Order: sequence, then C-alpha cells, then structure tokens
Amino acid sequence: MLGALLVLAGLVALLRFRPLSFALRTLLGLLLISLGSLAGAVALGTHGYHALTREDVAGRIVVQPSGPQRFTATLRYPDGREAAYDVAGDEVYVDAHIIKWKPLANLLGLHTAYELARLTGRYRDIGQERSAPRTVYALGPERPVDLFELRRRYAFLAPLFDAEYGSATFVPVTGRAELELRVSGTGLLMREAKP
Repeated sequence: MLGALLVLAGLVALLRFRPLSFALRTLLGLLLISLGSLAGAVALGTHGYHALTREDVAGRIVVQPSGPQRFTATLRYPDGREAAYDVAGDEVYVDAHIIKWKPLANLLGLHTAYELARLTGRYRDIGQERSAPRTVYALGPERPVDLFELRRRYAFLAPLFDAEYGSATFVPVTGRAELELRVSGTGLLMREAKP
C-alpha cells in the first residue's frame, strides 16, 4: 500500500517538474510493491504446500478383542457421536469415499473431503477371507446430494474434482488399542492414537 502511495507521489512530482523527487519516490514505491508481491507469493506457496500435506482426523477407533478372531470396534466421530460394532476377523478395515479437489481449488482453501463408507473385519488368511463369517457395517448416511456419485456419473465435473473410490486402511487387532483414523490428500491412514 505504501509502495502504491509513493508511486502516486512520484507521478505528482513529475507533474510539478521535479525529476529527482519523481525518480526517488517512484523507485522506492516500485521496490516496496515488489517486496510486497514477493512476500505474497511466498505466503501463497507455503499455503499451497500446507494444503497438500493436510491431514484431518476422521475418528478414533478403540478395538478390544472379544474372542478368537472376534473384536469390538468402537468408532468415535469428531462431532462426538459414537457407535460400537461386533467384528469378525484379524484386522479392522475402514474405507471411505474421497473427493480430491484440483490443485487450484486447494489454493483457494478447498481441501480433500471424505465420507466414511464402511467398517469391516479382514482375515489375514485368504482361505478364511473367502469362507469365514464376514461382518460389514455401513458408516455413511443417505444424502440428498452425493457429490461422489455425481462426479462418477457426470464427466463434465472432472475439471473441478476427482472422486476416488476404494481408499481404505486396515491394521491388525492383537490386543486392546486406540487408533486414530486420518484423511490426507492421498487417502485414509490409521495410526496408533497419541495419548
């Protein structure tokens, strides 16, 4: 702002036939405008990197074994809701619908959006995965407007965002554990929760 005022003052000095004042004020004004533009570009670039590395907590899952290849998974959502599920398998498995905005939209403040789709158990042994009892629970509510489904149906939305199906994560359940479910720009992650 000060740079623009100095440039204007330089123009006034030119109209009054003061060439030295004109040169000095205009050069100083242009220098300040350049420094301000550089600071803005650095801030915008840093914000862009932050948007690409952002991770949101989608929930916490407390797993508690309840028998051989059985466990209870209690999912706590960020808004405080909680639901418990009786699960069969060796691992807890969660998948989600992920909507990834194009990079320009990230710079404008739109970030990866997600909706948890299902929670299920997963067996380590492929034979058991095919024949053992399966437990699958839907996590997402019915929505009047589903952006994920709209993007899959209409190709003209491709320049705005990507709808990726199948982003999932799983971890073994060997004992009681509290896990943090996170969504990043690349999909779901599940890690041991920090106390």
